[in-house]
Amino acid sequence: MFNIIENKKIAKDVYKMLLEGDTSKITAPGQFVNIKLDGRFLRRPISVCDCGENKLTLIYKVVGEGTEQMCEMQQGEELDILTGLGNGYDISKSKKPLLIGGGVGVPPLYYLAKCLIESGQKPSVILGFNTADEVFLENEFKAIGCETFVTTVDGSYGIKGFVTDALGAAHYDYFYTCGPMPMFKAVEAAVKTSGQFSFEERMGCGFGACMGCSCKTKDGYKRICKDGPVLEREEILW
Repeated sequence: MFNIIENKKIAKDVYKMLLEGDTSKITAPGQFVNIKLDGRFLRRPISVCDCGENKLTLIYKVVGEGTEQMCEMQQGEELDILTGLGNGYDISKSKKPLLIGGGVGVPPLYYLAKCLIESGQKPSVILGFNTADEVFLENEFKAIGCETFVTTVDGSYGIKGFVTDALGAAHYDYFYTCGPMPMFKAVEAAVKTSGQFSFEERMGCGFGACMGCSCKTKDGYKRICKDGPVLEREEILW
């Protein structure tokens, strides 16, 4: 069980939840947790934004009844959470990494950036949003030393356009990305290096038993929740 320390709105429809509990099973950036909510049959998978000794930070967007229920939770309430799910990013592949995040695909890249910095790398970051009121974590990335670019589709903040419109400003030899499928396809067409994609997928169990989130790769079918959510660029079938 995890105790809620803080649960606050940080952008349009986006909330940050700080929890206290056993985080020992979280061993790599890019892993996710699965949250049980009262009255809901399926747990809600949420990427890990940050993790420390007995502290867990989640950032989520209100998109349905489950996340609406989460945003109304108060300090002191408890949550039943499965932790350490998924494979996470492999941070050994890069020397000058570029992190590309779109919308709620941004949060797991923050913990990834911290791990890369701890390993001696200096990541650059591109954060993509639709409008200025959706932007979050920009200052946090800058505070840990990341060169940070922000794009908005409507041009109300940062670079006008999509994350691919900021690629020319970044210097990198490898990329890590998380976000929606249309962004993934645009990144796949634009980048020239190897990299890793962290997929957002609807899940049943969250740990590989139900096969509900299987996808076909060059190496056969893989379960996004168990064999992913991170897949190497070279193994993905678009």
